Amino acid sequence: MSAYRQNPLSNIPPVTKNLLIINIICFIPVLLFSRGGELDPYTRIFGVFYFNSPLFKFWQPITYMFMHGSFMHIFFNMFALYSLGMMLEYVLGSKKFLQFYFICGLGAIALQMIVQAYEVYALTGHFFLRLNGNSIPVTLGDMQSMVGLPLDPKALEKLYAIYFGPMVGASGAIFGIFIAFGMLFPNMELMIMFIPIPIKAKYIMPVYVLIELGLGVGQFSGDSVAHFAHLGGALLGFLLIKIWHVQRPNNFF
Repeated sequence: MSAYRQNPLSNIPPVTKNLLIINIICFIPVLLFSRGGELDPYTRIFGVFYFNSPLFKFWQPITYMFMHGSFMHIFFNMFALYSLGMMLEYVLGSKKFLQFYFICGLGAIALQMIVQAYEVYALTGHFFLRLNGNSIPVTLGDMQSMVGLPLDPKALEKLYAIYFGPMVGASGAIFGIFIAFGMLFPNMELMIMFIPIPIKAKYIMPVYVLIELGLGVGQFSGDSVAHFAHLGGALLGFLLIKIWHVQRPNNFF
């Protein structure tokens, strides 16, 4: 007599399950093409670049959500999707949860690009720069000649990072899920890394938002995280729950 072994994915609702599978599959080429910090062809095509960059393509605001730069990056995003996304999908329904996920991801990149456009204007006095779309600058000197403006080294490095630094990851959509979870399950206790006691979601949510805002405004040296993308996803998550008039489920905390 053989024991029945249940599929470990059988209890995961369909959208959450398929998002997990797609993200994991899309991470495999990163492992294959990664060049130790260099811009690999996979990331160049499917990561999202600033809309005025020669490397920007119309499909990137969608495909970037399924790209991740490292194992830890995808691990934490997928762990959050698995932990929080399932409950949110049960509340919203699969169709609406899928819409929610992509809208938050698009809101994330939209806010990030708005902030980047402001930074470009602050550096150059223009929102749009005429860069040569047929070549990629290899050095800051190349960037200087393409811009045609006298910029100090720090400003030039910042401009280079905006135009030729890709953004990848599902973090914007995940932050939207996190905010929605906190709104719908405010008293649900969660465990946070390095904190040995569970904390209610309604307390964690504003703290995370304030931390991201502080890090985004501070622009600390060496910080390559797109904090305003996180905030964009969080903002869209908050607005969607309000606009859709989603009610807290009665059978949860």
